[in-house]
Amino acid sequence: MTARIGVVTFPGSLDDRDAQRAVRVAGAEVVPLWHADHDLKNVDAIVLPGGFSYGDYLRAGAIAAVSPIMTDVIDAANKGMPVLGICNGFQVLVESHLLPGGLIRNAHQQFIRRDQRIVVENASTAWTNEYTKGETITIPLKNADGGYIANEETRKQLEGDGLIAFRYAEINPNGSIDDIAGITNARGNVVGLMPHPEHAIEAGFGPDMPDAMRSGEDGIRFFTSVLRSLAQI
Repeated sequence: MTARIGVVTFPGSLDDRDAQRAVRVAGAEVVPLWHADHDLKNVDAIVLPGGFSYGDYLRAGAIAAVSPIMTDVIDAANKGMPVLGICNGFQVLVESHLLPGGLIRNAHQQFIRRDQRIVVENASTAWTNEYTKGETITIPLKNADGGYIANEETRKQLEGDGLIAFRYAEINPNGSIDDIAGITNARGNVVGLMPHPEHAIEAGFGPDMPDAMRSGEDGIRFFTSVLRSLAQI
């Protein structure tokens, strides 16, 4: 049976169509989900895409975190459903307390867009199991509020429990503590990161790589990882 992966659209989502395409390229069925509904439509996993939900009013992701569908997403995540938050989706995950810490304005106070190298720190989550721990991958980054923060207790827990999923390599583009680019919950079903794997799924449309321009496909394994995880349930 083909896995059904829901992609939530909030007012201000920009990358929901790109996330939908990534799901299709990976071989799953896309199920569009709407922020105002209380219906997950029997999906097997959920992607919260990038963008500027509700115009980033209050704080990035703060209003989306209390939208009607997030009540159902939170419940499903707490029961073990795989949930991936990309950029604004990561902000929604921390605002809804599915992941710890917070995300603030970039340290240099400017929007950033670059092809970013990141190191895979945890390759055992529902969304990273087709990577290798220590592997460096390249996927696009674009954000204004991408500085990850956490108190000292949370930092120690993330480090000690292996909950840091990705770190920035070579350069820290936004001032995130400990070079954190993405984290996971203890169960490994909820992952959030600031870079955009959905923009690195097809040769000709991805980041520039040493062998050829626009050839980067490092992001597709996020989506094939979750299919592998679902197949093992």
